[in-house]
Amino acid sequence: MLSRHFFNSAVSVKIVNFLGNAYQFGSVLIGSVLWKRQIWDEVGETDEERDKMLLQLEQECLDVYKRKVDLAVKSRAHLLQTLADARVELTNLLSALGEKTYVGIPEKTSGTIKEQLAAIAPALEKLWKQKDERIKEFSDVQSQTQKICAEIAGASDKVESPAVDESDLSLKKLDEFHAQLQELQKEKSDRLHKVLEFVSTVHDLCAVLGMDFLTTVTEVHPSLNDSTGVQSKSISNDTLSRLAETVLALKEDKQQRLQKIQELATQLIDLWNLMDTPPEERSLFDHVTCNISASVDEVTIPGALALDLIEQAEVEVERLDQLKASRMKEIAFKRQSELEEIFAQAHIEIDTEAARAKILSLIDSGNVEPTELLADMDNQIVKAKEEALSRKEILDKVEKWMSACEEESWLEDYNRDENRYNASRGAHLNLKRAEKARILVNKIPALVDSLVAKTRAWEQDRGITFTYDGVPLLAMLDEYAMLRQDREEEKKRLRDQKKFHEQMSKEQESAFGATPSPARQPSTKKVVGPRANGGANGSSSRRLSLNAHQNGSRSINRDGKRDNRPVAPLNYVAISKEDAASHISGTEHLPSTP
Repeated sequence: MLSRHFFNSAVSVKIVNFLGNAYQFGSVLIGSVLWKRQIWDEVGETDEERDKMLLQLEQECLDVYKRKVDLAVKSRAHLLQTLADARVELTNLLSALGEKTYVGIPEKTSGTIKEQLAAIAPALEKLWKQKDERIKEFSDVQSQTQKICAEIAGASDKVESPAVDESDLSLKKLDEFHAQLQELQKEKSDRLHKVLEFVSTVHDLCAVLGMDFLTTVTEVHPSLNDSTGVQSKSISNDTLSRLAETVLALKEDKQQRLQKIQELATQLIDLWNLMDTPPEERSLFDHVTCNISASVDEVTIPGALALDLIEQAEVEVERLDQLKASRMKEIAFKRQSELEEIFAQAHIEIDTEAARAKILSLIDSGNVEPTELLADMDNQIVKAKEEALSRKEILDKVEKWMSACEEESWLEDYNRDENRYNASRGAHLNLKRAEKARILVNKIPALVDSLVAKTRAWEQDRGITFTYDGVPLLAMLDEYAMLRQDREEEKKRLRDQKKFHEQMSKEQESAFGATPSPARQPSTKKVVGPRANGGANGSSSRRLSLNAHQNGSRSINRDGKRDNRPVAPLNYVAISKEDAASHISGTEHLPSTP
């Protein structure tokens, strides 16, 4: 490499000065010889001695001159080599820095060697300085890149300073290193964000599970402690993998604990409900029961799934189980009451006294475990609910049929009332009700057909008879159909009789000229709607009855046989004040006067 201080060589300067002062030196030498000849004349030196001495002096002068000339030639060659080296160095610097040209380089190469060197020197100095700065930039970028790569790889050893390739220090290469560094910095930022998210998740999970967060997180990597700075946290692949495994393990533990505590909460609530535990005692375990229907993500309260809390709930469940055994009869009868209520709502008759007597005998005999008895009763309740659910659709239609039959009975009573069109209080409300009742009555045949079809399908599917409070429903529907047919025949007979009387009246009027007073029309048979006698809850112990008011129509008992049972007439003006207020207007078409 060319030395940057080759311009300060003192020897080269002296040789050049010698070449410039050679002529002056020769003149001085001749004068000195003439002065010596005078001395030789005085001394009496021979010519031979004088010639010899002059030859020696001449030879010494030539040797000195030759040496000086050789030194000047070498100095010139050295300067030329220095100039050539400077130009090569300049070319190399421009190539390494990626510069094609440089503003400070002189275009012309004329002038002395020293002038040419002096012209190149400033450009070289600036390029050397620029090269040093560029090497430092490369070193910084490569150091940061190696450091981030080491952090990602999880290397704990100290990163050595990178070796900079001085042959390519161009801005393009530097930009490539910067782009690589930016990608690594982005990856580091993303990894750090993931690490912080994992650490935050671990913190939240540990809080919910009642675990020590610092112990858990430092087991993954010591740098994850809160005392370390954010930039000092490990972002290696191993750390991320272990954090993900830790989060997964904590989530599985949270899921298992939540499932356990929900099971305990369900048991607690069941036991409380069985033994009518007061709210004050239940509130002691609100922190357990509050999560009975919560999802895993919804449980965020610190300590909500701690092990000591689960153990506390287990102890309470065990205590209540022991207390339940001492109150077995009370609990069993409570289950039996629930079962009876389900059957009553489904209109299924059971022998309640026999069932309760059997429960008492089983408990008193001690042949069955209390838990087994309650489990059997629970199974009966489940089956009863399934049975009630299978009957629901048919029972809903039975209710509609009953309501329609009641409206039909009311409408017949209303039609027989000769004063129904009088302007009395509530008359317009009855007219409104009559219009709705006629629409509903017209739907009864289709409703009955649908009810019969669904009942038969239900019976074929289950192979048993569908009963309503102990009475076969199909038999009731058949009885209703026969009564409705009898009523239609009676109506037809009355219409024919009415026509006959009108014909007779016209004949008498033409014969005698007098109009007899019209006789009151005999009442027609009506089908009174089947309606249950409400029990304690308005739905238990119902009995369907199909009977006619004061006409001896038939009804059906539990065995499917017909009997005659009178029923009190329904009040056709039974309408609430609220319904009356909701009707602004509404009249029925009045019959034309003959």
